[in-house]
Amino acid sequence: MWRSDQRGNREFAHGKEAWGLAAQVAGGCACFVADVEEEQVVEEELSCYNCRYRRWSVDSFTCLRLPPLNAAA
Repeated sequence: MWRSDQRGNREFAHGKEAWGLAAQVAGGCACFVADVEEEQVVEEELSCYNCRYRRWSVDSFTCLRLPPLNAAA
């Protein structure tokens, strides 16, 4: 589900077009907070793609709320 980016942050391993998976992950995430409407990119509000704590990368996005992968072990 997640891979480590160059800084050790969690980057969504499925890119920018895994609509169903991003919604599924957000549905089980206690950290999800909807971003302001102008920043939402998919119609379904409950999606990692619409989370206030996602930051876009070239291939996907990183999550600023989940602990880095190296800290989760």
